Amino acid sequence: MSLPQPVRGTHDLLPEDFARHVHVVGTARDVAARFGYAEMATPIFEFTEVFARTMGESSDVVSKEMYSFESRSGESMTLRPEYTAGICRAFISNGLQQNVPFKVFAAGPMFRYERPQKGRQRQFHQIDVECIGAQEAKADIEVIAIGASILKTLGVLKDCTLEINTLGDLESRQAYRDALVDYFSDHKASLSKDSLERLDRNPLRILDSKDKGDRELVEKAPLFNDYLNSFSSDFFDEVLDGLSLLGIGYTLNRRLVRGLDYYTHTAFEFVTTALGAQGAVIAGGRYDGLIETLGGKPTPGIGWAGGIERLAMLVENVPATIRPVAIIPVGEAAETVAAKLAYQLRQDGFNIEMAFKGNVGKRMKRANKLNARAAVLIGEDELARNVCTLRDLDQGEQREIELSNISAALGALV
Repeated sequence: MSLPQPVRGTHDLLPEDFARHVHVVGTARDVAARFGYAEMATPIFEFTEVFARTMGESSDVVSKEMYSFESRSGESMTLRPEYTAGICRAFISNGLQQNVPFKVFAAGPMFRYERPQKGRQRQFHQIDVECIGAQEAKADIEVIAIGASILKTLGVLKDCTLEINTLGDLESRQAYRDALVDYFSDHKASLSKDSLERLDRNPLRILDSKDKGDRELVEKAPLFNDYLNSFSSDFFDEVLDGLSLLGIGYTLNRRLVRGLDYYTHTAFEFVTTALGAQGAVIAGGRYDGLIETLGGKPTPGIGWAGGIERLAMLVENVPATIRPVAIIPVGEAAETVAAKLAYQLRQDGFNIEMAFKGNVGKRMKRANKLNARAAVLIGEDELARNVCTLRDLDQGEQREIELSNISAALGALV
């Protein structure tokens, strides 16, 4: 019988990995809170329609990558492939239209059936920031600033570049769409099968094609910037000026687009080459038509998602966990007192390690392996005098402390 293995595309977050994971999430949560973003969560699965509507029936995620299943009542359900759609659904179904701007942070697992590779799994985790109900460019600036602040606090902003572009308003987008259709229609013979299918339905998605022939055509395709009306151009200038005011550097990427029609104006990604091939660690944009697509009233919004696994790989130094204190009873008579003392010290806020068995030597060896800051030894002689021995494992010094005073002594030491 072969040994059990995790399902392909999933991975175990063992303590060391989980510490990095928690560090990324905790840092993001703290930074988002400073900007006034409260944490929330949505169910891990939704009605399939939530994602099919928002991500597009023809998108790779919907057509190839979603984990969908039929419930016992015959309804189609899908494990969430991203957070934005669920948060927007929650905004509508909970009647939060009067609570705008609705500013939230979220973190959790996502699911997509795709080829597993470094930093990309079938069950992966994301942090997410959404600002719903704000149409001003100031919201775009704030949301991007949160991302930059999180990356800076994690110590990885130096390894990332902010790439940014504008998709304009609906009028500008339609003009650009028409130009793309004209251009790619003249090169149908060179387009891939997938891009031919997208030509009439969603020509902007051709710009994201990974096909070599498509990429050559995309390089010579019209640029969105040439089809912006004055309102869209002014809006983008305000965003760029705001980023410059905050000292957030950026690079214009005129090929950066979002294929779905509800995306407008700002699109951006924080990308890095530190993980090998260039990849995004945070990606987002303005989605002024998304709430309406889900059946809600027209409501603007902007947000981004970041890959926790990728960010964790970029982080060089994870803050050390609180070092434990080892309680070491010497002899059977001390076991009961040591167990009670360990419990009391845990109530006082200390991380206490107490082995279930073993002589003093084995227990000290375990304490050293766990990088314990101190050890409290209790033997029959100490019990008779109502004291214990406190050993500083960093300095190699030890002293006797009354049992009633051990909490205060440890507080001064650790």
